[in-house]
Amino acid sequence: MSGGRKVRTGVLISGRGSNLQALIDAAAADPAFPAEIALVISNRPGAGGLERAAKAGIATATIDHKDYEGREVFDAALHDALTEAGIELVCLAGFMRILTPGFVARWEGRMLNIHPSLLPKYKGVDTHARALAAGDTVHGCSVHYVTAELDDGPVIAQAEVPVLKGDTPETLADRVLEAEHRLYPQAWRTAAARLLD
Repeated sequence: MSGGRKVRTGVLISGRGSNLQALIDAAAADPAFPAEIALVISNRPGAGGLERAAKAGIATATIDHKDYEGREVFDAALHDALTEAGIELVCLAGFMRILTPGFVARWEGRMLNIHPSLLPKYKGVDTHARALAAGDTVHGCSVHYVTAELDDGPVIAQAEVPVLKGDTPETLADRVLEAEHRLYPQAWRTAAARLLD
């Protein structure tokens, strides 16, 4: 690693930012952490995660997708904001927009997403209900590099959680979220260290 340089990271959110908080806490707890959050962008004004970022002294921006005519223009505004802030790595943390192939291509190998299943199983939504319906005994979460195909990029790390008797999608989701909060900082560390090599 180069003399304590930290990879400038942008986090994209749409909601309460619980995974964002896990990233903030991980970087704060370890002075040698190879990355720092330099900017948090929400596509929803008033998202709870913006307050978490502000409390941690992190710059925030709101880029409301409703203000843009179409996904390309919105993604271009996102790209410009990230580039202006000198962002090198992007973490999606509950960002509820599907990004255009052009945006994904510009950030390929430098954009992470956390997904609540053990990929390649259960891409897309309703992962917990689908795992229960399939009778799975193990479920979990994955952090992967983002590619143009939804939930399809190379997996960096995974965490398993047991499916318990009597689980509902909600109880299973709670257990997976706890695993996400442990897993995402580890995967972020791995991806940042790769960029510093």
